[in-house]
Amino acid sequence: MTAPSHDLTADAPIATHSGHARASATPRLPGLLPGLALSAAIAAGAFGLRLLPGLGMFSPMILAIVAGMALHNVVGTPTRAKPGVAFAMRRVLRFAIILLGMQLTAAQIVEVGARGLFVIALSLTGTFLFTVWIGRLLGVDRKLAELIAAGTSICGASAVIATNTVTRAHDEDVAYAVACVTVFGSVAMVAYPLLPGLLHLDAHAFGLWSGASIHEIAQVVAAAFQGGQQAGEFGTIAKLARVMLLAPVVLTLGLLAARRARHGGHGQTGAQPPLPWFVFGFIALVGLNSLITVPAEVKTVIVTATTFLLSMALAAMGLETDFAKLKAKGLRPLALGFAAFLFIAGFSLALVKLTT
Repeated sequence: MTAPSHDLTADAPIATHSGHARASATPRLPGLLPGLALSAAIAAGAFGLRLLPGLGMFSPMILAIVAGMALHNVVGTPTRAKPGVAFAMRRVLRFAIILLGMQLTAAQIVEVGARGLFVIALSLTGTFLFTVWIGRLLGVDRKLAELIAAGTSICGASAVIATNTVTRAHDEDVAYAVACVTVFGSVAMVAYPLLPGLLHLDAHAFGLWSGASIHEIAQVVAAAFQGGQQAGEFGTIAKLARVMLLAPVVLTLGLLAARRARHGGHGQTGAQPPLPWFVFGFIALVGLNSLITVPAEVKTVIVTATTFLLSMALAAMGLETDFAKLKAKGLRPLALGFAAFLFIAGFSLALVKLTT
């Protein structure tokens, strides 16, 4: 993705995910409206699809990218919609990630406890490093491996698209990574509730394990509450604490990308990777949410709006994704996603056992 601009109506020439330069400036608002409207319509449709039997387990973000991909590959993305679609993938996405900060507080982090935070942080770090390492062994492109690592270790699709603001992979890589974390997160969501008795996990331990290892927040909630109210509540809080680590991970990756660019690393185009300044907005809203009491009804509106904006961004991503390019990537990235899923499940379980 391109570096942030201070002007919301015009950019300097930008590079797309496919690496080609666009010479034209981003159109003003009228030129953005068709693409924004299309992305918003798909996001709204994704919210509606969740009301259908069997689809409620999927987040609107997942359904939005699938719908966007289907529309693009069956009908095609209208040319006049492309500027607005690109805007949704960049600016709308960053604003939504900032708003994610309103879902977290410092008190929630404290509630997890030192041992819980240790399990979460070590599971995340170990999984990210393991996934990138295995990706190198499997011959998976570094950028795609980083996206799968982020989605598995942090918070699913949200982490994938946030990480791509600094990784700047192809749209097909983003779609593939989202598919991986969706598939294996869904497997965890179904399998985990069957295991507490077999693994001798009490409600607290099961909640921590779920929150520290399952991919999406919605998947954690669905799985953890199967272990009872206590397991569900603690699993949700543990997962939110894990989401907090999205900020330092994205900042670190941004600094590493900038360092690779300065030293002429392989795969760099010469453009300086953007420093994800929006992450500081995320952190600021976490601080604000910790200091003031936001009315429950207002917070519900903010959460819904955040999910809708993230769904818009993923719908836009789908509208730029070609199935043929996904197929060309083969099964190695899928194998990487499976290996990452097994690692975070096993490694976090071992840590939970050792610390509880």
